[in-house]
Amino acid sequence: MTPTVTVDSEGTVTGNTYDKYGSTNPVVRRLMDRFHATLDELFDQADPQSLLDVGCGEAVLTYEWAEKLGDKRIVGLDLDDPLLHAEWEKRQRPNLEYQVMKAENLPFADDEFDVATAIEVLEHVPDPAHTVAEMARCAERYLLVSVPREPLWRGLNMARGAYWKELGNTPGHLNHWSKRSFVELLSRHGEVVEARSPFPWTMLLVRLG
Repeated sequence: MTPTVTVDSEGTVTGNTYDKYGSTNPVVRRLMDRFHATLDELFDQADPQSLLDVGCGEAVLTYEWAEKLGDKRIVGLDLDDPLLHAEWEKRQRPNLEYQVMKAENLPFADDEFDVATAIEVLEHVPDPAHTVAEMARCAERYLLVSVPREPLWRGLNMARGAYWKELGNTPGHLNHWSKRSFVELLSRHGEVVEARSPFPWTMLLVRLG
């Protein structure tokens, strides 16, 4: 899969600036294997009976989860981008639906989904607190979320010679959290039952309450 990053007139980034899921770089593969293994553990712990995936991107994870869920409902949403739509066409299942919308003011009922996810998304949205609140409103039991861990992420970018003019900030990253500050944000909506740190990310499973 080639990178599908698009930047609109407002500077909003969709897709991935780097194909981390398809990379053959051994270091990236090792990091992604740890990321994926941790995510799988938390996904299995949440045991979704239905799922809303906010900012599904190319739907690599969304499709994988749809296969795991069998006939249980899963909805992936992201911005209107032809490159993303082309990827969605490759990943179709009867229980999987894609919708085009921003990750705010979600048009779903309270508790419509069992679990809501946002994997490598909240660093991109203009108002992450509002987006998280909307996810918590739409989900009944759990939130499963991940973000780059800062300032580690920027430091690693600069160490590999990337984004020097931006002081290591990946294009489209509007928000930056340490593990502690991210836990604080999510704790407003329930109990953080798992706080994992697969290098160099923060990943949380939150039991809504």
